[in-house]
Amino acid sequence: MNMQKDILPIQDRYDHLFKVISSERFLKMEGLGNDLPFFICPYPPEESLPMDRMRQQLTSRLGKRGIGILNIDLYDLSVDILKKRNIWEEILDIEKDTPKSELMELLQGVLDPKSHLVREICAIMAQTSFDVMFISGVGEVFPYIRSHNVLNNLQSTARDQPTVMFFPGVYTQTLEKGATLNLFGRLHDDKYYRAFNIFHREV
Repeated sequence: MNMQKDILPIQDRYDHLFKVISSERFLKMEGLGNDLPFFICPYPPEESLPMDRMRQQLTSRLGKRGIGILNIDLYDLSVDILKKRNIWEEILDIEKDTPKSELMELLQGVLDPKSHLVREICAIMAQTSFDVMFISGVGEVFPYIRSHNVLNNLQSTARDQPTVMFFPGVYTQTLEKGATLNLFGRLHDDKYYRAFNIFHREV
């Protein structure tokens, strides 16, 4: 079931993404006014697997054009952080018997975007040469990590290259209500207005 009437077939989405991301206008962050180079790539959640494959194909094809992509999977990064803190195994052990509210509080503290997660992303960015950053794994880390919090905390550091967040849900932008991220097309993630819908972007 499509959540947006104007959603493109997946092959058309792939063609559009490649055309836009490989364009000089996109890479040079032209036509943004004073806004951040943040882009949301919304898609139906039931298409998560084909979208993952598409993202990998995009990364490979863009790489052949000399366009370096830094892929940040929020779920994989979260697991790495928990392992570095030596609490990954502990969380696996206590998960079954711990109330969800307590587990959520623990994970939100350890994976807090402002204190921990974005700091890790920035460290990876500093060690990597890239032209565009892809962020994925948004659905897998909900509700411990909220996508708008990640974007909010990247605002001061991810300004030199475009960032594309692959979002399993709907990104709505209206004059009356502003812009809203709705995860899975049902869960109201929060208002975030400093990003563009990449499918509305022209070359």
